[in-house]
Amino acid sequence: MIYLHLFYTFFKIGLFGFGGGYAMLSMIQGEVVTRYGWLTPQEFTDIVAISQMTPGPIGINSATYVGFTATGSVWGSVIATLAVVLPSFILMLALSHFILRYRKHPVMEAVFSGLRPAVVGLLASAALALMNTENFGSPTEDTRSFIISCVLFLIAFIGTRRYKLNPIGLIAACGVAGLLFY
Repeated sequence: MIYLHLFYTFFKIGLFGFGGGYAMLSMIQGEVVTRYGWLTPQEFTDIVAISQMTPGPIGINSATYVGFTATGSVWGSVIATLAVVLPSFILMLALSHFILRYRKHPVMEAVFSGLRPAVVGLLASAALALMNTENFGSPTEDTRSFIISCVLFLIAFIGTRRYKLNPIGLIAACGVAGLLFY
């Protein structure tokens, strides 16, 4: 029965997760942590980190990890991964001809103009979902860890946004800082 729930959950996430993997993160968290309890918030935070570091899209990597964790089986990974990819595959096959033919039509331009803010909202939701005690610590329980986490966040944000620093280098530098300061 869990395989059916897993397929349905990730098919739904793949169907409504416009904007890519990062936009899907809040949906994945809502389903696998809050609704079904397949993962703890700490495990979810860990899969986000692992999914970012491994090759491939974050949504697919997350689905693979959750599928295995929820079922303890490789089949869980296969089902979750196929389910999250299947809606996009079907949709792109069905719509590719139509979109290519009418992409300059005013109605199509209006639809895409409406989708852009929704995608930004989903990405912002994913970012806010990751700003939790598992990632930053608690200012009341562990003030030192909280301050270090906030400083590393600001350095990484400003470094990528203003100075266009290489994200891979920043990830490595923040990892080293974590080893040194925690």
